[in-house]
Amino acid sequence: MNVLKPHLQTTIWTLLKGGATQREIERVTGISRHTIRSYQQRFAADPANCSGVATDPPSQTAPPWPPTGLPVSPPVATSRCEPHRAFIDTQLRLGRNATAIYQDLVDLHGFDGAYNSVKRFVAQLRHKEPEQFDRLSFAPGEEMQVDYGEGAPTRVPGTERWRKPRLFVATLRYSRRSFRRVVWNSGQQIWAELHEQAWRYFGGSARYVVLDNLKEGVLKPDLYEPALNPVYAATLAHYEVVADPARVRDPNRKGTVEHAIGHTQATALKGRRFESIEEQNAFLEHWESKWAASRIHGAERRQVQAMFEEERAHLQQLPLTGMQYFTEVQRSVCDDSCVRIDHSSYAARPAVIGSKVLVRIFERRIEIRDLRTQALLRTHARMERPGTVVLPLAERVFNPSRETRFILGQARAIGPQAARLCEMLFAIEGRVGQRKLWGIVNLARRYPHRFINAACEAAMEQGVHSYRHVKALTERLVADALAALEADAPTPALTQQHALIRSADEYGDLFAHAATATQSLESTQP
Repeated sequence: MNVLKPHLQTTIWTLLKGGATQREIERVTGISRHTIRSYQQRFAADPANCSGVATDPPSQTAPPWPPTGLPVSPPVATSRCEPHRAFIDTQLRLGRNATAIYQDLVDLHGFDGAYNSVKRFVAQLRHKEPEQFDRLSFAPGEEMQVDYGEGAPTRVPGTERWRKPRLFVATLRYSRRSFRRVVWNSGQQIWAELHEQAWRYFGGSARYVVLDNLKEGVLKPDLYEPALNPVYAATLAHYEVVADPARVRDPNRKGTVEHAIGHTQATALKGRRFESIEEQNAFLEHWESKWAASRIHGAERRQVQAMFEEERAHLQQLPLTGMQYFTEVQRSVCDDSCVRIDHSSYAARPAVIGSKVLVRIFERRIEIRDLRTQALLRTHARMERPGTVVLPLAERVFNPSRETRFILGQARAIGPQAARLCEMLFAIEGRVGQRKLWGIVNLARRYPHRFINAACEAAMEQGVHSYRHVKALTERLVADALAALEADAPTPALTQQHALIRSADEYGDLFAHAATATQSLESTQP
């Protein structure tokens, strides 16, 4: 029989006298039923001599059932640091650690306890000030917050793989109305297009947009002058919206959209899978309209849709035309005062020859801007046919440069007719024609000079002054010369007698000797 503590024996005796069953005593005390049965038999055999059990007079009334309370646990020992609680609390508020406090207790207060005692007491007493945030209030239509998250697993088109797309969320700060879209990949233009879709969805744009420092929006984070992506900056300027990037590692500045992303992932998308991006976007739009917009916001105690109806009238009106997207490249102004884009030349004046300019390539036009100030210098319609030169005749440069003299020197090395044609082309087209001159002189890398010189003479006689025509004439002259050589060359006859050709009898003797050696080798083998 297990020996129990005296207060547990008293509890069992009291419950047994009250008429409690073994199961009830087991449920109250947690002692096994076998132990309770052993003590019950012991109490019945010798009720007056049980250790730790008081004998009640026969007239005493049994305690009520269930018992009103269990035995009180022994008191907890008081820490030696308790007399110094005020001092320790003050030091903790100053940010000091347990080691420093223990040293001061020993030096200043004669503390004779151990360091672990101070350490345990400090752990119980340490105050952690809750992080505090200022609740910001915004006027209707003033701010929109945007961010990326992860969408639900979606089947990759044409495969059996599942992948999580990027979840774009834009939330109006005043009403908490959100726009949600998922995309497979992101980029400068996709990021700007999602903003446009959000503004069309809301029916207007807010005056400010708050975002973090992702590369699609911010090229270089800075608290005072952040460098925005050019496409994104142009999109915001088109819709008269000001960007307000949050500080690095400060997501609380855009806590509204952070909460909206978490709400979308935990409530709308948790545990779901979609067969396509379109299916997930359709579900998100349905969920936003039916459930998210109709909810009562916890802080405002108002319906989100009702607040959005109030905010809709304060949104900025959208422009009549959408944003025209572009790509930016840097180009050097060539010797002919043009820049090369997609194998075509566009006038770049007033940019200086040899300087670098910024070129914005739109779908239908080309913009040439100053690289430092981004001031607009020229605008041209975008040419679809490669090799086109967009340069007014009055802006063409006809004085020869070092490059021109180098090309004419190579043409004179080919022949007089080639030099004459190149000089004529330069006189007609100026430096713009130097590309044709380069093509003519570079034919010397593949064809003999006399054929190129003859082709140039034929081109001038025909009045067709172009590189393609000279190239075609050169190839024809070379082909005719090769055909003539093949026609004049005699067909060589097969030589039957020569010092290196042995007679057939010698080859016959060689084969017979080899056959005899093979047969003798096979016969000797077992």
